[in-house]
Amino acid sequence: MSTRSGPERSRPDPGLNALMRERRQLINVAYRLLGSLTDAEDVIQEAYARWYAMAPQQRETIENPAAWLTKTAGRICLDLLGSARARRELYVGEWLPEPLPDHMEWIKGRPGGATVDPVDRVTLDESISMAFLVVLEAMTPAERVAFILHDVFRYSFAEVAEIVGRTPAACRQLASSARRRIRASQAPTALTAQQVDLVRAFKQAWEAKDIHALIGLLAPDATATGDGGGLVRAELRPVEGAEQIARFLVDRADAASNVTIMERTVNGQPGLVAQLDSITVAVFAFQVAGHRIKRIWSILNPEKLRPWVTG
Repeated sequence: MSTRSGPERSRPDPGLNALMRERRQLINVAYRLLGSLTDAEDVIQEAYARWYAMAPQQRETIENPAAWLTKTAGRICLDLLGSARARRELYVGEWLPEPLPDHMEWIKGRPGGATVDPVDRVTLDESISMAFLVVLEAMTPAERVAFILHDVFRYSFAEVAEIVGRTPAACRQLASSARRRIRASQAPTALTAQQVDLVRAFKQAWEAKDIHALIGLLAPDATATGDGGGLVRAELRPVEGAEQIARFLVDRADAASNVTIMERTVNGQPGLVAQLDSITVAVFAFQVAGHRIKRIWSILNPEKLRPWVTG
């Protein structure tokens, strides 16, 4: 039981706590839409700024503030995605999503959300895996928004339509098209013990500079993509082929003998982290297919490693 004292205006806004709780959900949505935690945080900050920029009388007319914030954040993300390709034409080398460590919290969907056929949904780990996010980059902004909001976060197509600016039927088609892209790409891949073993064996072979062992762990048509953003050294184009990748990695190991490689969870999947003097300088994500490593993504751009500064 509590008592109330002081003037009425000192009482906290009863909707403030609910709005702040929505922030985690919004970050989850925006990260998957943009592939960038930094951009996601900026989007959510802008959405809240727009909310509080309204007059109190305007806010009182909004029946569901959480839905308003989601709609606003979704539209901001849609605008950013629309300009992303132009911005990335100026990016030095390959652009990869920002990797996330295992201590980040990720929620599967909103409580009480619309029911979605399990066939049309992806699992939590899959929806933040690097393989999944890389495929999302090939989608149109509208496809990406429709797919993420509906298939991952269980928003109805009517709700998605308000954000995308199309009919619910059109949004259904967008999500279906995005789903086909995901399936055709062989991503996502559910987490298995085999992935853990492969990444561990890869680490050991790399540390031993064993080219033959590395080749045996890689698919013949494997590719390795690095993202330095022009800030640190990274190949401007993907390295292709098992032998080429193995030799490239061994050469890099020779040039950075004081770097420590550790096993870590990267975007919900087994990965590796390279540290120099206890500072993370690179994060490696993997895609496994057919009992071998099919894709390696190495993020070296320090601006994308903020959550990995140490440890």
